[in-house]
Amino acid sequence: MSESVATRLRAARSGARPRPRPRPRKSNGRPPWMERPHWYGQGAKGLALIVLTVIVLYPFVLAIGTSLAGREELNANGGYVLIPHHPTLEAYRVILSGGIVTRAALVSIFITLIGTALSLACTVMIAYGTSRPGTVLAKPILLLVLGTFLFAPGIIPTYLAVQQFHMLDTYASLILPVLLNAFNIVVVRSFFQSIPEELYDAARIDGAGEVTVLFRIVLPLSKAVLAVVGLFYAVGYWNSFFNAVLYLNDSGKFPIQVILRSYVLNGQSINASAMGVHSIPPATSLQMAVLIIAIVPIFCVYPFLQKFFVKGVLTGAIKG
Repeated sequence: MSESVATRLRAARSGARPRPRPRPRKSNGRPPWMERPHWYGQGAKGLALIVLTVIVLYPFVLAIGTSLAGREELNANGGYVLIPHHPTLEAYRVILSGGIVTRAALVSIFITLIGTALSLACTVMIAYGTSRPGTVLAKPILLLVLGTFLFAPGIIPTYLAVQQFHMLDTYASLILPVLLNAFNIVVVRSFFQSIPEELYDAARIDGAGEVTVLFRIVLPLSKAVLAVVGLFYAVGYWNSFFNAVLYLNDSGKFPIQVILRSYVLNGQSINASAMGVHSIPPATSLQMAVLIIAIVPIFCVYPFLQKFFVKGVLTGAIKG
């Protein structure tokens, strides 16, 4: 008979109530040495989060409201409207009716898709080749990649190289000079090195070659880091305008960011007769409309890849 049962029997015979067992403390997910958070600390964190959220969202909401506001509301509120009382899509209709912004948006989408696909393919090949032991010229290629951190090419040498390869005034000049990023290569390479070596050995025992190992084992395990790196490349291609200004002479090939720069920074006006409209909305509404059109695609893609950020970047940065 156990000691606890005997104790209860003696307590029952003597008429005394047994002492209740102490309930185990519920685990709250904190280590034992971490003190319980105070209400004022939690409130300060919530207040700081609310303030930062308002600071981030206010310019975006202001741009949307100004793009939807009419001339009377803009004049009454000094040129900017946060929440228009009578919203109108006139600014978007005028911007999209001329074809300039629409063509520029299609050019940006084309450059972003093709450039991101090529950059990811080249990054994966270089990262996988330099991560596997025994690869020919792996160390010189890795040193060459790391050397770009210290010795970045200047504008004039890059322009001369683009001119030498006859890429001026072509879409290739917007993709090839920025095809690879050394930081992304290092992140993907570190992730490939963190994959257990037993997986590679098991695949080779089954008769798989390097290409099969890459496409059947490595890439399915690398979705998180590839999603993050792909988003980095896509944002870079979408937001790039300096290369277009430097290498393109045909305005019909300009991406959306160059058109945005022309309307917002340079104050370029819109010709009503060329647009086929009788009245032009205020310049501020047109500028904000172009701004919203330029940021909406990345804004829509970003939330779907947000969950991969921490896992992809931190996992790829553990080794190497």
